[in-house]
Amino acid sequence: MEKEWRVHSPESSQVSNLATTLRCHRAVAAVLINRGFGAPDQAARFLEPSLSHIRSPFLMKDMDRAVSRIVLALQRRERVLIFGDYDVDGMTATALLLEFFTHLGMDVDYYIPDRLTEGYGLNPDFVEKQATAREINLVITVDCGISSHEAVHAASRAGIDVIITDHHETSPHMPDAFAILNPKQPGCTSGFTWLAGVGVAFNLSLAIRKRLRDEGYWETRTEPNMKAACDLVALGTLADMVPLLEENRIFVKAGLDILATSARPGVRALLDVCDVTNRSLDTWDVAFRLAPRLNAAGRLRHASMGCDLLTTSSDKNARGIAEELNRENSRRQGIERNIFSDIVRQFEANPQLLQRSVVLDQQGWHEGVIGIVASRLVSRYMRPVVLIAVTDGMGKGSARSPNGFDMFQALKGCARYLEKFGGHQAAAGLTLRAENIPAFREHFEEIVSKNTTAKDFVPKLDIDTEIAPADISPRLADEIEQLAPFGTSNPEPLFMLSNVDVLSTRIVGGSHVQMQLRPHGNVQFRPLRAIFFNIGADRPPPERLHRVACHIRWNLWKDRKNLQLIIRDFVAG
Repeated sequence: MEKEWRVHSPESSQVSNLATTLRCHRAVAAVLINRGFGAPDQAARFLEPSLSHIRSPFLMKDMDRAVSRIVLALQRRERVLIFGDYDVDGMTATALLLEFFTHLGMDVDYYIPDRLTEGYGLNPDFVEKQATAREINLVITVDCGISSHEAVHAASRAGIDVIITDHHETSPHMPDAFAILNPKQPGCTSGFTWLAGVGVAFNLSLAIRKRLRDEGYWETRTEPNMKAACDLVALGTLADMVPLLEENRIFVKAGLDILATSARPGVRALLDVCDVTNRSLDTWDVAFRLAPRLNAAGRLRHASMGCDLLTTSSDKNARGIAEELNRENSRRQGIERNIFSDIVRQFEANPQLLQRSVVLDQQGWHEGVIGIVASRLVSRYMRPVVLIAVTDGMGKGSARSPNGFDMFQALKGCARYLEKFGGHQAAAGLTLRAENIPAFREHFEEIVSKNTTAKDFVPKLDIDTEIAPADISPRLADEIEQLAPFGTSNPEPLFMLSNVDVLSTRIVGGSHVQMQLRPHGNVQFRPLRAIFFNIGADRPPPERLHRVACHIRWNLWKDRKNLQLIIRDFVAG
């Protein structure tokens, strides 16, 4: 699919001033300006994220009330239950609070529902049959709960207080919980709207630690080192694809360092089965190696496996769980490939089925993997996708959207056809009756068509700035690494080169093309190493390229470190 190139051109004098002030390369200054950090003090703070820069957790609405209730539960020796979600964000948030409350000496347990049999979030059935039977006094949700109105009512009738910690989009009518920690709720002026569920849970822990410190609790006890929990925060934050801005950037930066040298047996075992050892970790390793294996537990088995892995103190137990998760991830990949391939074949045979949106349903689809398939379809077709697995007359769907389209708002517009829904701008889940699927499909297509144009779904390459081949140097590569961690809202910088010759090409790995490049006609220039992943042997690059869009990275291989361009696209000369 042809891509639209959008080359940013920050004002030259601003680039020069920032580069001079920070003593950085002009290309790096351009990237910082493009990210919204044109002021030198903002840019310097961005380049050196520190835990000392995080804001007070008590800025969050209801934080003081939630902390007071939890401290009271500690003093009274009440029974506390952490109720988590079955994705990595929920698992890590559950593990974080479980370890923290255990350190406090609280009477605490956790529960994560089964994705296939119980569905998402706190529900009345759990409250009435399990929480009451366990004589729970306080339920704390993590990464869920903001739409659990009936369950909160059931808990209240049973004399159980509920504290909701969540980060999903809210509705005007909030559950009648004892306290709600959600930066997106009306009246919360904290500015923490980027946090993942685990980030909200982490802030709760920080606030409790601070309150207990003020009350002298730690004078006779060991105060917990919350920096050590940043590995969990980084895992959940990166897995949930939330923007890597502000506190999220700080947490992930600290967490990546801890993950790479983790004392946590579960993380060590997971790194081992992923064959990611003896080197630094980046966001790609976490999001596409560690997170999918943890997610496989909630998708195909039970998310408690992931939580058990993250909290076990036994190397042997950790190894066994990690290997099982690795096998489950392989099985997940096979199921996902089959569903994806069937859908692609369907569209290739019937192109007229591909409208402005994609809404498909199927009896027998595995609801634990359709979210991943939906994401792949968004990448392939660049339009909103809703996949619905139908069982016994009910459909459970996963919805994903490309940048610029608000999936949550679109589902709100279709609410009359849905039993329930929730999520974010880019991803959501929904439940509906099978007989309502045709009407939902038609109305959803109307909403997408009304709010988009065909041009909106042309894949776009946002290029930070044009650079000359002579600018590419070890110094520039080192400075680019300072801009990491990369992810949502802080993508890896993308640069444009113009008018280069392709000196040689070589197919590697079946579908990748290695190249040697140099400026057109400059025979004295030392060639640049480059690779274009998954271009396919049927699209060899020409001898001359008019434009090249590329990343600049260090390539580490067998203790050797070389500069390499990662090509994202090119225009023939």
